[in-house]
Amino acid sequence: MKFIVSSSYLLKQLQVLGSVINSSNTLPILDNFLFELDNNQLTVSASDLETTMSASLAIDSTSKGSVAVPAKLLLEILKTFPEQPLTFTVEENSTIEISSNSGKYALAYAPGDEFPKAVSLDEPSVTLVPADVLATAISKTIFAAGNDDLRPVMSGVFFQFSPQGLIFVATDAHKLVKYARTDVTASEVADFIMPKKPLTILKSILSASDAEVKIEYNDSNATFSFDNYILMCRLIDGKYPNYEAVIPKENPNKLIIDRTLFLSSVRRVAIFSNKTTHQIRLKIAGAELNVSAEDIDYSNKAEERLTCDYQGDDMQIGYNSRFLTEMLTNLQSDMIMLEMSLPNRAGILTPVDGLEEGETVTMLVMPVMLNS
Repeated sequence: MKFIVSSSYLLKQLQVLGSVINSSNTLPILDNFLFELDNNQLTVSASDLETTMSASLAIDSTSKGSVAVPAKLLLEILKTFPEQPLTFTVEENSTIEISSNSGKYALAYAPGDEFPKAVSLDEPSVTLVPADVLATAISKTIFAAGNDDLRPVMSGVFFQFSPQGLIFVATDAHKLVKYARTDVTASEVADFIMPKKPLTILKSILSASDAEVKIEYNDSNATFSFDNYILMCRLIDGKYPNYEAVIPKENPNKLIIDRTLFLSSVRRVAIFSNKTTHQIRLKIAGAELNVSAEDIDYSNKAEERLTCDYQGDDMQIGYNSRFLTEMLTNLQSDMIMLEMSLPNRAGILTPVDGLEEGETVTMLVMPVMLNS
């Protein structure tokens, strides 16, 4: 088994696949890349049992076979090569030899059939989503997903597909983000919960692609195919909470303000907030928004005044500054609207401008009780 491949091309593909591999694996074989050679096509796979990703590379070869190559060692050596063709030769003595312009390097390999086989989906449902739409949906929602192992359903992003459009939701019970598209639709109604890790990998490579992503899914697994990549992952089992029930419908108090002004004000004032609660206070009266924070233990306090466009009753409401900062950073619009009903009800943050046709973003942030 022998093939020739460009060093930088191989490195670029392996770095993407390398993000699948865990730093500590229960099965030693998972510390390897699986190389499957079929004449001019080389398929390289990486897996952690939950997520498996493979890339197809065009190479120069006339042989067939499969071997598992140590991932860390291979990535380390590839990073040091300038762009050049490398020749990989599988030797009889369980080593694979890499020949470069300047030298030869031998590393031990394991038989390819020891590598766990990827699951194949029987008669899956299929939806096509443009890569940029999926990348946006992931980056708009993933930051709001929880990290609580006791509530695994909240640690992923909820995909809801229907002929009316696609909806992506993430929440950790303190904040919630719902990203919806009506310009991309699915042929049938379906929903599933995607884990964070495969979504993070997808997010990093989708932004550079202009392909259509083919999403295939059943009750337990989902596959994303685009360009020369296939990513397969196990879905999170369980029922997603009814997120619509927590989004308040009647919000008579509406605040419209410049996003970057509000964000930098919240960031500055938050420095003076209590380090455990991160609480900041918004006091709105007329066209004036007063942002303040106080840390009584250390006698630190800050207060800023901003002008805004406000319709509603004068009110005071407390928020966790970290959640507010995350949400404002994640929106790209110039102006944002914060809708509120009562100081103990969730506030709804939406962009006023900068959205594409058929795109909506709704962010919900739970208030914190103010100590008057």
